[in-house]
Amino acid sequence: IRRGSPIPLGSTIRRGGINFAIFSRDASAVTLVLFTPGDYESLLEFPLDARYHKTGDIWHAFIVGIDPGIRYGYRAYGDESRLHRFNPEIVLLDPYAKAYSGAPRWGKLYHRKGQQDQQRINNIRRSLVVEDDFEWGHDRPLNIPLHDSVIYEVHVRGFTRHFSSGAQHPGTFKGLIEKIPYLKSLGITAVELLPINEFEEMEENLVRSTTGNRLLNYWGYNSIGFFAPKASYAVDNMNDGPVREFKTMVKAMHEAGIEVILDIVFNHTAEGNECGPTYSFKGLDNSVYYILDPRTGRYHNYSGCGNTLNCNHPVVRDMILDCLRYWVTEMHVDGFRFDLASILGRGRDGSVLANPPLIERIAYDPVLAHTKLIAEAWDAAGLYQVGSFPAWGRWAEWNGRFRDDLRKFLRGDPGMVRALSTRLSGSSDLYQGSGRAPFHSINFVTSHDGFTLHDLVSYNQKHNLANGEDNHDGANDNFSWNCGVEGPANDAEINRLRRRQMKNFAALLLLSHGVPMILAGDEIGRTQRGNNNAYCQDNEISWLDWRRGEDYRDIQRFFTGLIRFRKEHPNLRREQFSEEGEWECPRISWHGPSFGQPDWSYESRSLALLLSNNPEDQDIYIIANAYWEALSFGLPPLPEERQWRRVVDTFLGPPEDICEPGKEVELPDDRPYTVGPRSVVVLLAM
Repeated sequence: IRRGSPIPLGSTIRRGGINFAIFSRDASAVTLVLFTPGDYESLLEFPLDARYHKTGDIWHAFIVGIDPGIRYGYRAYGDESRLHRFNPEIVLLDPYAKAYSGAPRWGKLYHRKGQQDQQRINNIRRSLVVEDDFEWGHDRPLNIPLHDSVIYEVHVRGFTRHFSSGAQHPGTFKGLIEKIPYLKSLGITAVELLPINEFEEMEENLVRSTTGNRLLNYWGYNSIGFFAPKASYAVDNMNDGPVREFKTMVKAMHEAGIEVILDIVFNHTAEGNECGPTYSFKGLDNSVYYILDPRTGRYHNYSGCGNTLNCNHPVVRDMILDCLRYWVTEMHVDGFRFDLASILGRGRDGSVLANPPLIERIAYDPVLAHTKLIAEAWDAAGLYQVGSFPAWGRWAEWNGRFRDDLRKFLRGDPGMVRALSTRLSGSSDLYQGSGRAPFHSINFVTSHDGFTLHDLVSYNQKHNLANGEDNHDGANDNFSWNCGVEGPANDAEINRLRRRQMKNFAALLLLSHGVPMILAGDEIGRTQRGNNNAYCQDNEISWLDWRRGEDYRDIQRFFTGLIRFRKEHPNLRREQFSEEGEWECPRISWHGPSFGQPDWSYESRSLALLLSNNPEDQDIYIIANAYWEALSFGLPPLPEERQWRRVVDTFLGPPEDICEPGKEVELPDDRPYTVGPRSVVVLLAM
């Protein structure tokens, strides 16, 4: 054992051995513990001499003669106080580890022999030294412009876990690779993966469901380590297998022209509150890694999950930046969606900072300069920053206002026409004032958190009893409409209306300025049976049932056609807001049933917009009618050599609901177009 180096943190393979370095400011002593594969008892333990193996607040050592594949951990000693949770009986994980061993299979509760509660004392996982070598060839992040992107939100396990997926490796990174041809045929440009870093699905405090089955933390917002891919998402789930399999998936996605965006959770960890388990952060330096009450030592809970990472402590800031750079440089990911990103802007006392240093550093980091940065601009403590997230012109946002306004409009709520116009044109009220562009708005109507598209038009109320919390969990304000019957309906007219509403949502989402995000399975009518908070449902409630594609073939065709239409027309992918006195390109004008006269009244439920004046594209006329009766719309005049042709009419059945390229339906000259009740129409000047 030699002195080693304090940088970089984590385990680093060097000639002749491995360097270990870990941060702990308040520990009085640290011991490095080595394990051989498969053994729970330590092979060797090296107490680190603070006079020799410590530089500043970094404990470090170089071990000669060991190779990658070695397991390791740390014991940290220190004074007990309200702020510290040192316990040398627990072997702590390295926060910088690139892989963990000990829990390779999904949904299995791992115990040591004779141990009743493996979470409290001696976590079964071990940090694992892995090599980073991989044959990338010429692969690199794709850097698809954000305004050209179509994002598809996917749960790695749920996408292929159902037997109907036909995947040879269901629920894994390899299973996702098997579905690349489907993703490519759909036309999306990026997959946004729910958390794939190592997390604890066997969460202790999850209650039993109404069926008596154990519930799991299925979504994965329960991080143990931020650098390591989840072992149980890999077919080869031992040693460096998960790292290589994830890289193989990214490379395959890139070869298909699809970007990989990670949903990453820097707002809290799986260690929970005072009663939660200890994996690493608590036992290494509790008062540094978490926001605590300095008087009582209790955890501030802005995440709603028991604790809050102290993101603007310099040490934690550095860890987050090191982590992001690692995923970009070593794993080749293209971007990140930051869960509860408003927490990144809270200070070390929990206050909201005017100029959060972490958010600024991420925005200006040169390694991340072309990486997509997407903020979920709120937290669980009521801080809501959609449109006001500190962006420095860099950060895009999940636009929750877009979701809510479109839902209200298509439900038929009064007073929503002006809001609709703002959302369709890129939400200038939210983004123009901060110097951002329409593409900084990530538009969505559904996501993992809430109703699926099918359920949005089938349920007025949430149905979460299976979650075991007496239906108290999940959002109450969904702005949904069941079209007349709660849940499955035998009425043919109601089912036709529901399909039409699904197409209406798809049309307005994919025809809006901004970046559309689609929830995986919405295009084939995926249902969660009215559950709007299926975070704990590792079963057919959450898994994508591919058999529904047969019944919802028209919806899938409609999504695919709209994505293709969006890609073909730059009028739908505006790159900037116009300044005062400038002509927009495309120019946007608003209309009502009478051309040139938009109806902004409170009782209005229809609106039309004309996208024109773009020499690189044809004029597009979009009509949205949320009224329960048909309305007649006058059409914009065209030069004699051009005519309006119908591309989309959601009131019509397939295949007339959306026309294939070159088969658009020519309309008679100078006649108004009758738009059916609760319908969207798209016309193209040709």
